[in-house]
Amino acid sequence: MNENAIEGRNAVIEAFRAGKTIDKLYVQEGLKDGPIQTILRMAKKQDARVEFVPKERLNQMSQTGKHQGVIADAASFSYASVEDILKKAEEKGEPPFLILLDGIEDPYNLGAVIRTANLAGAHGVIIPKNRAVGLTAGAARSSAGALNYTPVAKVTNLSRTMEDLKKKGIWFVCADMGGQTMYDLDLTGPIGLVIGNEGKGVSELVKKSCDFTAAIPMRGDIDSLNASVAAGVLAYEIVRQRLMKVR
Repeated sequence: MNENAIEGRNAVIEAFRAGKTIDKLYVQEGLKDGPIQTILRMAKKQDARVEFVPKERLNQMSQTGKHQGVIADAASFSYASVEDILKKAEEKGEPPFLILLDGIEDPYNLGAVIRTANLAGAHGVIIPKNRAVGLTAGAARSSAGALNYTPVAKVTNLSRTMEDLKKKGIWFVCADMGGQTMYDLDLTGPIGLVIGNEGKGVSELVKKSCDFTAAIPMRGDIDSLNASVAAGVLAYEIVRQRLMKVR
């Protein structure tokens, strides 16, 4: 059951008017009437992701049986901006520490990373608009309340955002089995930690925007960690190095 689903034309229009953040909009293929055009204009204005689907798909998704050709997935929490995250670092008088997620699809992984980000002192989390999970009810529950304190920004293009942040002096390190052992890297200073998709890892385009690749030492029989666990291991290596630098 999707607790954040909004069904029906009037309900979706009112959600947009009320300023609710819509992660994704599902619209029945072939519909072009006035209310649908109004909804599409509102979605474009908010930069919400839109997917046109067959009526049968909407029927399967519907929990009320009254979708009227449109279902919206609303975010459980409002998104911050990247500038909000940088401002938080500035207010704390700390070099920025960001966690960027490249295509995380499991809401519970997203929530677990947000929880880790909060505990490790990261100033915020950045996720992409497409091919990734948003701030669903599952992600909110998995964050164990961290979403109330740790801002999450959603961007259209992750690699472009990274290039913009580089101009502000931030370096990027991504988790990759082919990289240098994390203990051999200097992970202090303004840094963005990039964690990839659960199965595919960090995409080549995003990897090219990274300054370093960090490998977590593996001593077992399988070759990879869960994405949220990898985020935790690397985040706390950053914490360790920052603490050592202060001493």
